[in-house]
Amino acid sequence: MAIDATQLGEVQETLLIPLYGRAVETVKPRPILRDRKAVEMVEAIDYDFARFDGGRSLSGTVLRTSIIDAWVQDFLERHPGGTVVEIGAGLNTRFERVDNGRVHWVDLDLPDAMAVRAQFFVESERRRMVAASVLDESWVAVVKTLPAPYFFISEGVLVYLEQPQVRCAVTLIAENFPGADLAMDTAGRWMIDHQDGHDAMKQVTARMRWACDDPAEVEGWGIGLRLLESGDLSRIPARLRDRVPVARRTVLRVVSLVFRQRFGGYKLNHYRA
Repeated sequence: MAIDATQLGEVQETLLIPLYGRAVETVKPRPILRDRKAVEMVEAIDYDFARFDGGRSLSGTVLRTSIIDAWVQDFLERHPGGTVVEIGAGLNTRFERVDNGRVHWVDLDLPDAMAVRAQFFVESERRRMVAASVLDESWVAVVKTLPAPYFFISEGVLVYLEQPQVRCAVTLIAENFPGADLAMDTAGRWMIDHQDGHDAMKQVTARMRWACDDPAEVEGWGIGLRLLESGDLSRIPARLRDRVPVARRTVLRVVSLVFRQRFGGYKLNHYRA
């Protein structure tokens, strides 16, 4: 029986883009990542995924996901029994990709997205699914029951909020979980202003709201977040490099240099509270 995706809100619909990206990547001869669960979910969901075919964004979401996977794996090597919190978990399968048998995990998303997620995933002793907004303080108490240290992930989520809402969300993290790590992406003003022509964004109703040309500006918010690392999608972590063909890495680097305003305006950032 097909699962109806029309119950998803405008922003929540965007979770289907990276899901489809992972499914498409999985069936390639030399995929950067393999995600058979994504293939199963795409087949089970009643939605016109073909609207995203032909665009570069699918491979971009796969690369973004893989870079963050590498950061989480680095974290788990240092803290194998720590806790990872996936903000706006959508239909991500990161737990399945990086689970070391000891990590504690929280999937956090809005109720409609979590209702779809619950049809594919179940809770376990080390994994919780919380239906709430990141702006709702109720999730804080749930996470505090799990062992420190903490790694929070916001992948393609906070960019859809207004800046004061983003500040509220990261303040909740910084004030309640000192020492925690936070991975989140930022989009520059050019990208925000031109998203109507973006190959994937023009296929959905939701629009990114938060323009951030310099990820270091978050340090100036006075909430205790320090920027450890920031770069565009051409900055491939060492543990991922062998899975990204040399030709593709070269193209990414050239595009990053030549189209810095467009490509370089999108950043993946690693902060610590």
